Amino acid sequence: MRMHPEPAYTHGQPARTGILWINLGTPEAPTPAALRRYLGQFLSDPRVVELPRALWWPILHGIILNVRPRKSAAKYATIWTPEGSPLKVWTERQAKLLQGLLGERGHHVTVRWAMRYGEPAIARELDALKTAGCTRILILPAYPQYCAATTASAFDEVWRWAGARRWVPELRFVNHYHDDAGYIAALAARVRAHWAEHGRPERLVMSFHGMPARTLQLGDPYHCECHKTGRLLAEALELPPGQAVVTFQSRFGRAKWLQPYTEPTLVELARQGVGRVDVVCPGFTADCIETLEEIDQEARAAFLAAGGRAFHYIPCLNDDLGWLRALADLAERHLAGWPTRTPHDPAAAEATRQRARALGATM
Repeated sequence: MRMHPEPAYTHGQPARTGILWINLGTPEAPTPAALRRYLGQFLSDPRVVELPRALWWPILHGIILNVRPRKSAAKYATIWTPEGSPLKVWTERQAKLLQGLLGERGHHVTVRWAMRYGEPAIARELDALKTAGCTRILILPAYPQYCAATTASAFDEVWRWAGARRWVPELRFVNHYHDDAGYIAALAARVRAHWAEHGRPERLVMSFHGMPARTLQLGDPYHCECHKTGRLLAEALELPPGQAVVTFQSRFGRAKWLQPYTEPTLVELARQGVGRVDVVCPGFTADCIETLEEIDQEARAAFLAAGGRAFHYIPCLNDDLGWLRALADLAERHLAGWPTRTPHDPAAAEATRQRARALGATM
């Protein structure tokens, strides 16, 4: 196996702790070419599409990548901002604010962000953390609910990177935080703030990203963790039974996916005479194509066309300060035991360099 060259090392340099904040990914531009590259990487991941490659490859390269990029590019164009992809904008901002909050608490850590698909790539950002002197790295996914297709896929990429490095940093992984008290409190505060300004709905729909139904039977905890998040959020909001419902969006293909499905549920609610619904997407910590286009545009149109009178989309946590404080709390718990509060001691570093030179080191 060929190992990547190690970054230059200076004896006595302080050993730092790093955090890598990982989100799913986004195309670089709302164009068919950019979508073809992005979807090619995303849909080639066996964690995402669990079909034999001999069966899936002709479908992916012969049909999907020739048809879907243009349609997806048009959808991305409706949510694109002057700063770029909303997911990228929010993820970068969250990483910077997380580092600032941890710094205010006295932690000397370096926080970088990466995308599982697209740029900045996980391997590139891990290399950057190593070059910055990080010998301990906390892997922190932006997915509150564990899922093999998201969380485990990000971990796979970290281990692929580690497998090609001679000096592997000490690594820790955060699997999930679907029932974290701070995360639930931040979600509840987000919903309450919306209601304080716009009034309350007849139903609150909590829409999570969908997965094939078979993943539940195969042992993936995602379905259960989504329902627990939904239950805890409903309890925090003190909602009576039946006023909140958990649904699943973003189906792909003809197979049965986790149910109930979001858009058909909204249509049925409208047909039953429900005049106003509010939709929140607790599984997404940053607004993206699935929330801004699929929910706030497509699902809104479906509900209103079916007879609903008012549809409110409640934005994701994004750069909400309560959420970021909860994220800093979570990071602190997982950093426990690592010397993140130790300041750099120039005298001790120089003594280390002198001892190393005495043993023949040149740096």
